[in-house]
Amino acid sequence: MIPVSVVVMTRNEAVNLPHCLSALDRFAERFVVDSGSTDGTPAIATATGARVVPFQWDERYPKKKQWCLDQLPFGQDWVLFVDADERLGGALVEEIAALMATGPRHAGYFIDGRPVFLGRRLRFGTGNRKLALFDRRKARFPPAPDLDVATMWEVEGHYQPVIDGTVGRLRHSLDHADDKPVAAWFERHARYADWEAALRSDGRMRELIGLESRARRWLKIGFNRLPARPLLVFLYEYVLRLGFLDGGPGLQHALARAFYYWQIGVKIADARRRAGLPASTDD
Repeated sequence: MIPVSVVVMTRNEAVNLPHCLSALDRFAERFVVDSGSTDGTPAIATATGARVVPFQWDERYPKKKQWCLDQLPFGQDWVLFVDADERLGGALVEEIAALMATGPRHAGYFIDGRPVFLGRRLRFGTGNRKLALFDRRKARFPPAPDLDVATMWEVEGHYQPVIDGTVGRLRHSLDHADDKPVAAWFERHARYADWEAALRSDGRMRELIGLESRARRWLKIGFNRLPARPLLVFLYEYVLRLGFLDGGPGLQHALARAFYYWQIGVKIADARRRAGLPASTDD
């Protein structure tokens, strides 16, 4: 067994959970932290041997990820957070196994994710990168001033945990493959856009960006100051990152990501208009 505790946070993930958990059976323990699912998610988790832990948010801090670090009865010091719509391939599992066998050099590791969009795994374009594997004794999810953003509810927003130590990056990636209808992608990213717009419209994002590494911090600051971000995002993904080689799904994914950044911009402008502030912000 790989000496890592896996945490999968769920709410009505019956369609995704079997694919997710089937790739995790080599890990020492698997927790499914469930928020009142009504579609059979807990039963699916139990049937695969995962330990189901119920969670009910009290609308205060800590939110769900930090609650997991504080409350779960971990048997391992290293934790891997995996979303229900994420699937680890054999190469990534082997890499984590080798890392644990030889001893990690860092206190945490970023893992890249490749999107599966409209049924196709995209080989080009942009993916995501999350600090998902870390020593739980050296990690925390800082509270963000976002309790007013109702659409983000119980889970921490789009930011990484703070790690007490150095951070590395694994070579192999996982697949981000949501089997729900594509409408779920847009619903989820609409919530993310609400969160980003709320924190950027009045400067609250500065504190979270300040917790990032120097390189990531300056990259985010520079990107947020660029004009026409939706257009630049599309050109970067579809042209510079060769997203056009993924055919129709590559085009649709690039357009969807551009739409996401367009949403953020419009929501920031609306929030600042309502607050009587200038329309633009560099946060």
